[in-house]
Amino acid sequence: MVVTRVKAVDALRGFSLFGILMANLLIFQYGMYGKDMLENLSSLDTVSYYSLKVIIEGSFMPIFTILFGFSLIKMIESIRAKGKKSRWAIIRRGIGLLTLGFLHSFFIWEGDILMFYGVMIFCLLIFINRKPKTLIIWASILFILTCALMYGGDMLTPGEKAEIEVYNIEQTKVYSEGSYGEIIDFRLNAEIPGMKDDGLYILIMLFVSPLLYAPLFLTGMAFAKWQLFENLQAELKVYRLALVLVPLALALKVIGQFDHVLKDMALIAGQQILALGYVFLFMWIFTIKPTSKVMLAFESVGKLSLTNYLMQSVICTFVFYGYGLGLYGKMGVTLGIAFGLVVYILQCYVSTAYLKRFHRGPVEILLRIWTNFSWNGKVKKKKIIGSQEEFV
Repeated sequence: MVVTRVKAVDALRGFSLFGILMANLLIFQYGMYGKDMLENLSSLDTVSYYSLKVIIEGSFMPIFTILFGFSLIKMIESIRAKGKKSRWAIIRRGIGLLTLGFLHSFFIWEGDILMFYGVMIFCLLIFINRKPKTLIIWASILFILTCALMYGGDMLTPGEKAEIEVYNIEQTKVYSEGSYGEIIDFRLNAEIPGMKDDGLYILIMLFVSPLLYAPLFLTGMAFAKWQLFENLQAELKVYRLALVLVPLALALKVIGQFDHVLKDMALIAGQQILALGYVFLFMWIFTIKPTSKVMLAFESVGKLSLTNYLMQSVICTFVFYGYGLGLYGKMGVTLGIAFGLVVYILQCYVSTAYLKRFHRGPVEILLRIWTNFSWNGKVKKKKIIGSQEEFV
């Protein structure tokens, strides 16, 4: 069996990076807590803000998560096709992502997702050899369970709200005026609202977050085992599910913005359903225009997804933080969106030019060398005599 890259998946990954950048710009500019407590916005910024919250926020990172599960299975299939065992490659990939995530969150930006993905690899080991149907059943069970657990609202007490406001004021001052060292010091030592106990953060990282997002990883793994996205014309009926999923999910996310009792449940359900709807909608459009300039640009960015993700952090922290241009909280939502468009378009041009000379991005090469434990980053092909079974 020969495992090849799926162009549509690369393009979808590039598309998801666009949405991730748009959503992260709120965090880059206002902070993890501040983005949800914006006040006195202009009419234009209010429209832009709620458009981001409903259409984009929380629904593009899940696309990336689905594709992570998809790519994990494809990586395993590729290794096994060469007659090698995949167990240690999976473990090394997890350790590599944990390391990259730690360096990213420590030296560049606290909004890292790579450490979480590294943790998830170890959580997904028990599902590697499961059938697609089993993966979908587990994904459905976990999705229903996590949504049910979110019922009840998230109204902050006056004390909790005051604590967050104080934190936001301190963060704004340090991030907009502070030096690189002062920002890192704040990131490491400032008391995060609601997390006075460091053990709580570890608990959320190791148990709560994997439970919440496991349905997406498992769905991606099932899609890969079904070889979805490899015969687009034959799958058009599946992609038309977007016509139902997208409006349903958008309605849930609107409810999540204004109903305090249903907020968390509606948001977690809406975010994940919308991500799935966007996946199908994108594939539907890709089937019609697979070689358009826009799709080719998405594909270029997607092939260098890890490098581009990290570069987004480098660029945005320089623009918004005190050791760079110091525009933290000063650009506004609408102008921030315009800035994000410029950054992403530049990434499209640079990625396209880069891929004319190289096959992989610099960070992708390093992770591949570590994962496959070879200087050229390739899995050494092993001759197989007779039939061979392999277990992770």
